[in-house]
Amino acid sequence: VLFPFYWMLLTSVKSYGVYNAEHIPAFFTASPTLENYKDAFTAVPLAKYLLNTLIFTVITTAIMMVVITLAAYAFARLSFPGKNLVFTLFLSLMMIPAELVVITNFNLRNTFTGLILPSVTSVFYIYLLKENFEQVPDELYRAAKVDGTSDLKFLCKVMIPICKPTMVTIVILKVIECWNSYVWPRLIT
Repeated sequence: VLFPFYWMLLTSVKSYGVYNAEHIPAFFTASPTLENYKDAFTAVPLAKYLLNTLIFTVITTAIMMVVITLAAYAFARLSFPGKNLVFTLFLSLMMIPAELVVITNFNLRNTFTGLILPSVTSVFYIYLLKENFEQVPDELYRAAKVDGTSDLKFLCKVMIPICKPTMVTIVILKVIECWNSYVWPRLIT
């Protein structure tokens, strides 16, 4: 399993001439060099690309966690007219492919807003967190209401600590999704 990583690292520290001169691949090199890494980081601004990806990932994940937590709490605990219809329509958004909204979001090109804004919500994550919030007993909610706790304080002090494993899972999945996204960042920037 680790051999491809070893081979990748070994090949990266060989000079171009040594690599091309090998008719039979060698499993070690007598003269390793870091010149390839220097060339890679000077030929293209890889450090800048890495920083941009890091900023995009952190900001998108942070904003998304706020948005989906509030939305999931509203669908799980609050009562308002047409809640079930709104949630059903909201779930139907999962059937719309992301490629369909590319044109409408394209007017935000070359901005961090255009890069981040389409990624700050996810119907699946809201659904997942809503289902997790609904598993918390109603007695805790009613007891908090009797004590005069606001909905926001109940969310922060009771719901989030209880549902922390689900939220950590969502953060991990979102970070991987942002870090691996290629098509939208390439198109919008």
